[in-house]
Amino acid sequence: MNAQETAPRRRDWPRAWRALKVLVADPKRTEQVFEILDALAGQSFDRAFAVFAAHPYGARLLREKPSLLAALSDREALRRLPEGSFGRAYLDFMEAGDLTAEGLVEADLMAAQSSPQAPQLDPDRQYFGDRSRDMHDLWHVLTGYGMDEAGEAANLAFTQAQIPSLGIALILLAAVAVGPKDPTFRWARYLLAAWRRGKRTPLLTVAPYEELLPLPLDEVRRRLGVPPAPEFQDRKSTRLNSSHLGTSYA
Repeated sequence: MNAQETAPRRRDWPRAWRALKVLVADPKRTEQVFEILDALAGQSFDRAFAVFAAHPYGARLLREKPSLLAALSDREALRRLPEGSFGRAYLDFMEAGDLTAEGLVEADLMAAQSSPQAPQLDPDRQYFGDRSRDMHDLWHVLTGYGMDEAGEAANLAFTQAQIPSLGIALILLAAVAVGPKDPTFRWARYLLAAWRRGKRTPLLTVAPYEELLPLPLDEVRRRLGVPPAPEFQDRKSTRLNSSHLGTSYA
C-alpha cells in the first residue's frame, strides 16, 4: 500500500464547542457531529485507518474498493432481499425514520466545507473515511439501538469503542451531562454498557457489508460477533428517553 500518513492536525476546541452547543440545542443537526469530529480529529483518524489497513479484510477492501454507499442507496435492490435479511432490516430502519444514505454524505460535506484545515486525503484514506461514515446506520441495525436520541447516543458509545475519537467522547460526555438524572446513574450506565458491548465486538469497520446484506440479520450478528445487548438495554429506549436527553425516565 502506498498510502502515506497525513500530517498531525491541530485540534480546534473553539470550533468543537460551538458545534456542540448547536447540537445540544438541536440534536437533529447531524452536520454538527461531523463538525466536532473534524475539529478534534487530531491523529485519531490515522490510527483508525492503520488498524483497518493492517487487517486482512481491511486490506482486501482497500484493494477492491466496493462502494457501500451505492449498495445502501439502491433501495429497489434492498427491497428485493428476503424478509428478515440484514438489507431489508436496514431498509425498514431508514424508511421508518425517513432517512437516506445520502443524508450522512451531505452532513459530512457541510462540515468539510467549513473546515479551516481540511486535509487532502490519499485514495485509501478517503475510502476508509467514506466507508466508516456510510456504515453508521448499519450499526444501528446490527446493535438494535434506535434512531431516537437515546439510541443515537448508545450507537455513538458503541462506535467510540470500535473507532476511538475525542470528538465522539466529547459528545458522549455532553449526553451524560444533559441527560436524565437519577441516583443510580442509569443513563450513564446505559451508555457505558453500549461502549463495553462495542469493546467485546470484533472490528466492524472491516466487515464486507455488501456481501452480508442478503443474509438473515441474526446470522450476520453471529458472523460478526455482535453480542446481545444487556437486559436493560434490550428494552425500548423510550424507557430511557421519551423525547429529549433532558427528559427524565421511569
